[in-house]
Amino acid sequence: MSESVSNLQAALAAGKFVVTGEIGPGKGVNIAPVIHEAEEYLKNTVTAVNVTDIQTAVMRAGSMVGCKLLVDKGIEPVFQMVCRDRNRLALQSDLLSAYILGVRNVLALTGDHTTMGDHPEAKPVYDLDSVSLLRAISNLEAGHDLGKDMKGNPNTLDGVPKFFKGCCVTPCADEVDPQVLKLEKKVEAGAQFVQTQAVYEPAAFEAFMKKVEKLKVPVLVGIVMLKNAGMGKYMNRSVPGVKVPDAIIQRLTDCSKDDREKVSTEICGELVRAMKPFCQGAHLMTLGWDHCVPGIIQAAGLA
Repeated sequence: MSESVSNLQAALAAGKFVVTGEIGPGKGVNIAPVIHEAEEYLKNTVTAVNVTDIQTAVMRAGSMVGCKLLVDKGIEPVFQMVCRDRNRLALQSDLLSAYILGVRNVLALTGDHTTMGDHPEAKPVYDLDSVSLLRAISNLEAGHDLGKDMKGNPNTLDGVPKFFKGCCVTPCADEVDPQVLKLEKKVEAGAQFVQTQAVYEPAAFEAFMKKVEKLKVPVLVGIVMLKNAGMGKYMNRSVPGVKVPDAIIQRLTDCSKDDREKVSTEICGELVRAMKPFCQGAHLMTLGWDHCVPGIIQAAGLA
């Protein structure tokens, strides 16, 4: 089995400004349209594609199957893994399984609480958090898991994985210093790249990047595509650490319904262009508008 460096890791190591995309498996088994969109608009356009893991705690198909289908299509996936739904046994087992299936990038996330989703009565696990999950991945790479044998010795693995390990951070949180401290812990635990939560304020992002530049870890600024002004207002009201400026909301308010997609694409491209000097890449979360990714890249001057 190949232990080669992932394309994402190689591109960042070479100093290239990378762009990653994201898909989310749906509620049901009909995943073909999502994979088709990735093949049509993301393959040969972005370096890698995140596959969300039961995002927003809404029950749906999992990340691993999406990753495997992308691998089969020649698209490099990023395996998102949340700690909410699995204990350390299942998390480590899924990591080994994903590696066997050809997955080489993993993004460690704590995960939204179950009360936010469509099964609020579900019991969250949180046996590990994102920091301890990164540490567990590093342990697997070193040849042992978190358990011990009957004699109290570390369990050894017959064949070890080698992942490019990522984590997440919220640069525009009301209190930034705790975010910086948590990121330091994640890097210490093994994180090799960072994808941020949604950012719409270049000045605030620049200030955050100055605080974390000492970590020497590549950061991909996250941008969620705003489909209308109401979505921007909702994010300001309900998503912690995300601030959509009034000027952006006004642009989406003023444009016609037919022009929203074009204006939203332009806004994303402008944001990437503005924040490119401060980071090593951009993570585009288009929420089903994957067909807009080439346009965003064009608007950002990256084509």
